[in-house]
Amino acid sequence: MSSTSLSTSQAEVAIDGDRLWATMHTLAEIGATDAGGVARVALTDVDKAGRDQFIEWVTALGCSVHIDRVGNLFARYEGTDPSRAPVVIGSHLDSQPTGGKYDGAYGVMVGLEVLRALHADGVRLAAPVEVVSWTNEEGARFPPAMLGSGVFSGDISLEAGLGSTSMQGDVLGEELLRIGYSGPEMPGERPIGYYLEPHIEQGPILEEGDHTIGIVTGVQGVRWYDVRITGQEAHAGTTPMERRSDAMVSAARLITEVDNIARRRAPAGRSTVGVVEVEPGSRNTIVGTVRMTVDLRHPDADVLAEMDAELHDFVSTLHPQPQVQQIWYSAPIEFDTEIVNALRSAATEQGKAPVDITSGAGHDACYISKVAPTGMVFIPCADGLSHNEAEAITYEHAVAGAEVTLAGVLRLGS
Repeated sequence: MSSTSLSTSQAEVAIDGDRLWATMHTLAEIGATDAGGVARVALTDVDKAGRDQFIEWVTALGCSVHIDRVGNLFARYEGTDPSRAPVVIGSHLDSQPTGGKYDGAYGVMVGLEVLRALHADGVRLAAPVEVVSWTNEEGARFPPAMLGSGVFSGDISLEAGLGSTSMQGDVLGEELLRIGYSGPEMPGERPIGYYLEPHIEQGPILEEGDHTIGIVTGVQGVRWYDVRITGQEAHAGTTPMERRSDAMVSAARLITEVDNIARRRAPAGRSTVGVVEVEPGSRNTIVGTVRMTVDLRHPDADVLAEMDAELHDFVSTLHPQPQVQQIWYSAPIEFDTEIVNALRSAATEQGKAPVDITSGAGHDACYISKVAPTGMVFIPCADGLSHNEAEAITYEHAVAGAEVTLAGVLRLGS
């Protein structure tokens, strides 16, 4: 990190809270739902509209726009020293099918506001400043989550990323071409000097403690599984209980055990069954096939491995026996100490009394931390609620997170 002190003009650069708030809510009109959230699922026409709007905003600032082959979208505001790698701010514009206005979008809009603040005062840092929107962070349509950043870091191959297929049979690479966001750059070739990701917490810790700013020191590990249970369809009225091979019964027992695996490791353990698909779906036919997902999380890699072992041990006791495939593993992450300290100092100097926090959710910062020094800033969200149309933040918290991010960029980019 540069030790150069800020010039007078740089020190005077300021976030325009009203502009940030208005821009976030203009973006939220793209894919707006009746319940007050957004449905801007990756690589749909609505996601394209959000990307198009972002490009319109950044080109008005004189930024150049760069897109790589997996659709990661970068806006570059040049610096004065062409030898410097950029300070990059980012997150994602895609949402859950019934998502909130701020998950991901907040980080990209904070990045945009930082560029606008620099541009309004005619300030160029030594390092370029870039804002990135990573492709398919949510993984709601194309597994796995954080796909664009995973391809960028090299943890997911470009072939696997482009070949990711939705449950409806859509192929990610084909959808990128369809909406016009398959770019020429190879993912990972763009240098990153430092990466900052502002984000809503998506949990209750900051709000419950009446904290304005969380400095994220790391992210807990995640394991995702696809599960298929194959039993035998039969008549619900004529098949004795002892002669049944009921896939739904195995699924029900597995769902209960998945919940118990995390509860045995309270308060840090997490486990979720998020999708269950049943065939044939008739009220008077025994279920022949269940497809379901399992999500296990813990900040300690060894404990997460124990949870994985318990899952497989329990599966071996079931009849019909589930077939379990782990489709994704994101190891626990510790963020760069230098950036964590810089963000913590910036928040403290602004009187925001930051607290350290471990992220319970995965973020693009996890993959980018493997290729560049990385840090995250959290702000509270109402009731800790996210991945929900009722997701909400306050104006004051939104501005506070942007102010800390700007201060970090000024320190790192000078």
